[in-house]
Amino acid sequence: MYHNILFYGPPGTGKTMLASRLPGILPPLTEEEQIQVAALYSSAGLARMQQRPFRAPHHSASPTALVGGGSSPRPGEISLAHRGVLFLDEMPEFPRSALEILREPLENGEVRISRARAQVTFPADFQLVAAMNPCPCGYMGEPRCRCTPDQIDRYRNKLSGPLLDRIDMQVEVASMSASQLQDAPPGENSASVRARVETARQRQLQRQGKINAELKGAELDEHCSLGAAESALLRASVEKLGLSARSYHRVLRVARTLADLGGEEKIGCGQIAEALAYRNLDRKTSIPA
Repeated sequence: MYHNILFYGPPGTGKTMLASRLPGILPPLTEEEQIQVAALYSSAGLARMQQRPFRAPHHSASPTALVGGGSSPRPGEISLAHRGVLFLDEMPEFPRSALEILREPLENGEVRISRARAQVTFPADFQLVAAMNPCPCGYMGEPRCRCTPDQIDRYRNKLSGPLLDRIDMQVEVASMSASQLQDAPPGENSASVRARVETARQRQLQRQGKINAELKGAELDEHCSLGAAESALLRASVEKLGLSARSYHRVLRVARTLADLGGEEKIGCGQIAEALAYRNLDRKTSIPA
């Protein structure tokens, strides 16, 4: 499992660009991962992948195209993203039935296909990266927006609570003025970010033998232990925001990763606050304009 992320904001703010750049900062495939990906692509009749997969199905894709199937079951987009990125642009435009299929692989890292003659399980351990607008037209809060409250509710409600619960980070990508774009300082290049990601990943593997997103149960208690101040902050925030137990654990995992990226041995209040800030759509309030 990986830390999943949903970008939301008006059109033209760079949501798709951010998603497409993500594979460039991920660590390269290990030898074992290369074998897994090669086997999946071979079963689908596709060329072997030498790098982490990046799959971006169109929102018109059917549930079968996503999960896979056929008389002789073949992997769909979800499995072809194994050990890589599954990007869903305009996420609420996908059929509700197709989106709900994501819940099992996001939790268990695999997809089960049942047919009359056989049942097949394909691996589907991917990082979900999604993008959406704040309303159907994308310009909520601006004079040009003509979306009614009912239209906005129907648009947002295509993402069910259990599905949002499984998305670790829900990040607003706000629009910028021309002056802000012109005055923005140069950003950090992908090579530098990738080096920091690889260092954090190695720290996780040395400490616990797996990445933080895969920690469960007693492992969370051991490797994501909190001090009194951090525990009080998280407890109060979870109660105030009405987060579920699943969200609570995902906040812990993200905070542990933020600490690793910063080279910190312990999770601090800063990492807890930042991880909580990344769960905007879980809040009881609506999506910000």
